[in-house]
Formats: sequence, structure tokens, C-alpha cells
Amino acid sequence: MQVATDLLNRLELRSRATGESLDDLVNHLLRLGLATQQDKRALYVSAPVNALIEGIYQEDTRISDILEHGDFGLGTFNDLDGEMVVLEGQVHQLRADGQAYPVAADAKTPYACVNFFTPDSDEVIEQSLDFTELTHLLERMIPSDNMIYAVRIDGDFERIKTRSVPRQDSYRPLVEVAREQPEFEYRDIRGTMTGYWTPSFMEALTVPGYHLHFLSEDRQRGGHLLGCQTRQIRIAIQHLPRLEVGLPVSLDYLTATFTRDLSADLEEAEQDRA
Repeated sequence: MQVATDLLNRLELRSRATGESLDDLVNHLLRLGLATQQDKRALYVSAPVNALIEGIYQEDTRISDILEHGDFGLGTFNDLDGEMVVLEGQVHQLRADGQAYPVAADAKTPYACVNFFTPDSDEVIEQSLDFTELTHLLERMIPSDNMIYAVRIDGDFERIKTRSVPRQDSYRPLVEVAREQPEFEYRDIRGTMTGYWTPSFMEALTVPGYHLHFLSEDRQRGGHLLGCQTRQIRIAIQHLPRLEVGLPVSLDYLTATFTRDLSADLEEAEQDRA
């Protein structure tokens, strides 16, 4: 990528001029970057994702509480009633019909991830990419797999495939619900993907790897992203050096036993069944 090449050239020039090694220069720049607006550069997770996977679909966290921690992100709603997209401070509910609905400030969520989005980098990609190619590109754009990144992708898509979980009246594990989730495919659509990359060692707290939701430009359609084919997109990435996790105080959460290995359930619930 051109941006990375230009940066490397500048670092090499600085290294020759000062006698500092490239490693020392990079470490210095990283420390400076991490110290900038540290209080705003955090991913807030309202509850550990393992609670959601085990079927705890009701908590007392209000949407107004979530927005105190960020203006960008994703999640779901009490009773697993659809997918959440938080974009520019507005919360959208993508229900099981694939349509977006307004959200009241006192609506509640069992799981949401948000941050205040200010990108560190952005790049326009004009080539056609499927979902696998897109994730490979994103992997090349992030400097380390061991950090957290907020990812926003705006653009024009040949195809978008999403799903949205249906509202639940009983507490079935998420993997069972996901097997019945309605899926939607949209053609020739503009919109925005919101989401995160989180490391695999955080899988009890957040969805590991890439977790992305989609909202159409007209704010009418979308859901949890399962697949895509891009035309022209702009990728903006923000590094988040801190993680803040809320621990619920509901009876279901306080009396739950989180000893089961949930990685297989989480992988099945997140993947495209096609």
C-alpha cells in the first residue's frame, strides 16, 4: 500500500539522520499514539459475549447508557430482538424482517460494543472483493493481530448478504437460534459496515476476529454481515488500546456457570450457512 511505503521511507530517512534504529523509532511512535486521547480510545463491551452465547438475552443496560460510551458500534437487543448498528451516534434496530427500526433511549440490550470513532487511517479500494478477499485485505491493513480495531467500511456493493436473529421468548443457546435465523441478500446497494477486529484470546468477552454489521445508506435495511461483493469502498480503521467490560448484576448472569468451551458455538453462530 502506498501509505505504508511512504511511512517506511520516512522512518528510514529519520533513522539515518538520527542514528536511531527502526525498532526504536516505531516503538516511540506507538507510545505517542497510545497516549493521545487515551480516555476516548477504548472499546466498551456492555457484557461478556459468553453470557449471550449461553442464552442470557435480558439485561438492564439502556441504549442511553451505551451511548455514553460511544457513537459507533454494534450489538443486539433484549430478547435477542434483532441486530444493532450504532452509526454517528444513532442506534438502528435490524429486526428479523431485515428492516431497520428506530430505537428508544430506554430500550435495553444484553450485549453491545461501542467506541467513539475517530479513524487513524482510511483508504479507498476500487477493486471488486468478496468477503474472504475483503477480510484478507483488512488483515494486511492492521499492524498486529493482538490489538483491537474499530472498522468502518462505506461504499457501493454489488451484493450484500446479512442475517438478523429473531426475537426469543425462551432462553435457548445462541447457536440453536442462529440455525433458524432469516437471511437476506441485497443487490446494487450502498451502505456502511460497522464493526471490530478483536484478538482470539478475548473470545469470552467479545466476538474474536472480524465482527461486522451492515446498514444501507437509506437506513432502511441491513443486519449481521455474512457475505459481500464490493465495487468501490472506503475503509477507515481506528486502533483501540483499551477494553472496558461491564459485568451485569442480573440474577441470570450472577448464577450462571461459564465453564463450557464456547468457541465452536460462537464460530457456528457467526458463519454463513451457505
